[in-house]
Amino acid sequence: MSAIPQHVAASQKAVLDNMLAVQGTLFAGFEKLINLNLKVVKATLDEVAEKSQQAVQIKDAQDAVSFTSGLVQPNAEKSLAYSKHVYDILSGVQVDLSKLSEEQIAQGQQQVAEAIDQISKNAPTGSEGAVALLKSSLATANNAYDSVNKAVRQAADAAESNINAATDATFKAATDAAEAASKAAPRAARKA
Repeated sequence: MSAIPQHVAASQKAVLDNMLAVQGTLFAGFEKLINLNLKVVKATLDEVAEKSQQAVQIKDAQDAVSFTSGLVQPNAEKSLAYSKHVYDILSGVQVDLSKLSEEQIAQGQQQVAEAIDQISKNAPTGSEGAVALLKSSLATANNAYDSVNKAVRQAADAAESNINAATDATFKAATDAAEAASKAAPRAARKA
């Protein structure tokens, strides 16, 4: 009969807990996407029914032009809002997964540091240089990881800022186009 050391069992439990947390995070994100899509489908069906009723009541060309120009802006706004919701959900999942990864890496760094400390306590005389080199290598690796992690966070923040700016610009362009179409509709109807 073999005995499993306590630290190995704890490490395996931590890996399992992390795997379950990742699985839960992914499932929660998937569930949010499904709920969002169900709401969008329901709202779309309701809107189609309402717009169908309005389309049946169109009596002349001016009503038809104003009806069609009134369809442009809300659809653009809804499309942008949907994209923003999807982005927010995916971004939230990414943030949660990043936190889990950072926790796992921190635990790994702690375990390596503890192993090096254990090695230094049990190292034979004259191996102080090798132990110091191990500790220095660990510190360098941790600093490199922290620098890369900081750069990735800054890049993600910049990307999110750019996406928000592009969304705002697209929304403004869609609003301006809808306003131009609604102003042009009465002129087109008068010429007809």
